[in-house]
Amino acid sequence: MLHLRAVCPPERTAEAVEFLRAHAGTAHLVVHRGVAVQPEGDLIEADIAREAADEIVDALCALHLDRSGGITLEALDTALSDAADAAEEAAPGEGADAVVWQELLGRTGEESRWNLTFQAFLVIACLLAAVGVVTDSAVTIVGAMVVGPEFGPLAAIAVGLVLRRRDLVGRAGAALLVGFPVSMVITLGAVLLGSATGIFDPSAIVENHEVDFVYQVGVASFVVALLAGAAGMLAMTSAKSAALVGVFISVTTVPAAGYAMVAAVAGRWDRTGYSVLQLLVNLLGIVLAAAAVLLVRRRKQRSSALQRPLSAG
Repeated sequence: MLHLRAVCPPERTAEAVEFLRAHAGTAHLVVHRGVAVQPEGDLIEADIAREAADEIVDALCALHLDRSGGITLEALDTALSDAADAAEEAAPGEGADAVVWQELLGRTGEESRWNLTFQAFLVIACLLAAVGVVTDSAVTIVGAMVVGPEFGPLAAIAVGLVLRRRDLVGRAGAALLVGFPVSMVITLGAVLLGSATGIFDPSAIVENHEVDFVYQVGVASFVVALLAGAAGMLAMTSAKSAALVGVFISVTTVPAAGYAMVAAVAGRWDRTGYSVLQLLVNLLGIVLAAAAVLLVRRRKQRSSALQRPLSAG
């Protein structure tokens, strides 16, 4: 279940309440008259089935509540109510399978922006990857995969492509185009410093075979990226967000960026090239698979919407 709050101009309240009252996916409908201060108006609250959320939000947006008032959604972990159970049963499908597109847009939109926090995480991840490459530590490589924040912008690009939101694609693309080069340059500087001070020897990668998978690009790399992108988008569009951790440790985006810089300092330009190619293959595979999952889920959701009545009324 999701908890819906809508700030509504008084002249729109009756229409909004009538729709929510009639919709089979609504429970616990409450109206607070005149309590909203900025913007002024009424506050409507309701618990709604996740499967019905997209339809309900679209209907409220059609009443321009997103412009003249405001609409918020909040996940409910527990709802002890026969009315809530009835609403979930009346809404077709399973809650874990439902995609709330406005929620997805908001989530990916927030994660798509370049900012200092995103850059800091990406730099740390690339540095961890470089350390893992030099020390031949697969565990450290896995740590770099988990820390890397790149899946957010990649998911945003997929959402933007499917929903034809050029602004979202542009912001996410800019975050990656700025984030990775900056992180790789900083990592290059750190590797040069470490080599010059004798802390470690980048040429050791020739004998470090535990992390060879990072630069060994091939068909398997693309397949793994496709699977990871599909799993990641399924996790983002359902209640299975914990699966994202598995996605992070299955692709070699950040490790490839770190390996490329270590190989460059070691003068192994072949491995540098393969690492950069590995990075690009993984980025492309994740976006393609994530977009494909969204297209399938959107088509299925539209088909289901055409086959069911709008409400119980």
